[in-house]
Amino acid sequence: MQGWELINSLLLASQETFYMVGVSAVVAILLGLPVGLLLVMTSPGNVLYAPKLNKILSAIVNTGRSFPFIILLVVLTPLTRLIVGTSIGSTAALVPLTLAAIPFFGRIAETSILEVDKGLIEAAEAMGCDYWQIVLKVLIPEALPSIVLGVTILIVSLLNSSAMAGAVGGGGLGNLAIQYGYQRFDVGVMFATIIVLILLVQIIQFFGDLLARQLRKK
Repeated sequence: MQGWELINSLLLASQETFYMVGVSAVVAILLGLPVGLLLVMTSPGNVLYAPKLNKILSAIVNTGRSFPFIILLVVLTPLTRLIVGTSIGSTAALVPLTLAAIPFFGRIAETSILEVDKGLIEAAEAMGCDYWQIVLKVLIPEALPSIVLGVTILIVSLLNSSAMAGAVGGGGLGNLAIQYGYQRFDVGVMFATIIVLILLVQIIQFFGDLLARQLRKK
């Protein structure tokens, strides 16, 4: 594969990768952030202290993070077929990507929120703030720079996982590298895919760090 054919294939594969990473990242953030908040707020010394709920939720998160992604791809094949009707393609890859990303980001969010000075929470409680006011006006704003860095880590991790999904026909850059670069012994395709992935990671990390620095200044 050479010239325009290679460029067109890289563009198409990149679009599929953006689709997989983008959708799964958004869902993981929307569901993972509440999980992280709940892990923090139900832990000892916090306003919603609930030891049993905290242990159960922590066990579920740890279980979700225990599976290597390549195994999760195979294990979730029946569920993927049930949800999207197929186990092959970019849309099918969204199911394992999202389910792997939610507990991963949940722990990242928990760590970011735990970095918030407890004195701020105590001050908010002393002023009569309720649970939602503490979350929306203290925890999330104070933890936001760290959460942004966590989102950056999440996106880079999903980018790597989406490439791995190509091993089982998940589409995207990983599928291009395996189908043409590895199985057809096209070294040019393999190196081009690697270069694109490296550039994407560098760009994502650069803008994530930049946004986090801007939020810290504010």
